[in-house]
Amino acid sequence: MFDGRWRNAVDRRTEPIGRSLQRRGVTADVLTATGLVTATATAFAIALGHFHVAIVLLVLTGAHDLLDGPVAKAAGTASTRGAFFDSVTDRVADALLMGGVAWYLTSAHRGHLVVLPLAILGVTALVSYERAKAEALGIAARGGLMERAERMILLGVGFLATWLLVPVLWTLLVLTTLTAADRFVRVWRLASGEPPPAAAKIALWRQGRVESRWRNWRQGVSPSGRTGEPLGRWRARRQESLASRSGRARRARRPERSARVARNSSRS
Repeated sequence: MFDGRWRNAVDRRTEPIGRSLQRRGVTADVLTATGLVTATATAFAIALGHFHVAIVLLVLTGAHDLLDGPVAKAAGTASTRGAFFDSVTDRVADALLMGGVAWYLTSAHRGHLVVLPLAILGVTALVSYERAKAEALGIAARGGLMERAERMILLGVGFLATWLLVPVLWTLLVLTTLTAADRFVRVWRLASGEPPPAAAKIALWRQGRVESRWRNWRQGVSPSGRTGEPLGRWRARRQESLASRSGRARRARRPERSARVARNSSRS
């Protein structure tokens, strides 16, 4: 959802910050690596139950993840290697955060609730895998109710109070599961070729109309269905013109041929 609706607006606002950091010598890889460090610190704060500290560290983690792309663009170093590094560190950070939540629930003697963050982590990995596999097959699979930015924001809401954490985790699990199911259905339909989006249907309809008009014109079929109009008349005029040109050329060559014959006769 973030990528589809607010990505362009956020990029416009973070672009000047990225240029400023790049002029100060900060690189995208440094931001990605330090973001992993702050994610580790966030996980420890969560495990120890220091939720307000965890909120601050979570914001710092999100800021690192938000700014590494603009810095790479400002430096002209955006590459496949950087994207791979960023994606891997994001998955490690997700595992650390959910691990910290599981540790806290274990310490608080919440019983089987410790499985809840592990389930969230599993569904999160499924969402990321669906996107990676779809893009490897040439299919776009962005979007959804609960991408990484939304997950971090909702998790931060759960740290505002101790009693909020478990309801937020259940909400996170449900919405992330719906995101995984939505991506699966969309990729399945696009891979099967049915049904195409409305814009694609319109484009195909227009293309068919243009091709049919072109085909009819070449075959001399008018919009009313009668053949020979207007292409038939054009071909007839073209043939008449060529015939008249060839006739004029033959008539122009006749005096020359007659004079040549007369010269040859006088010489003999």
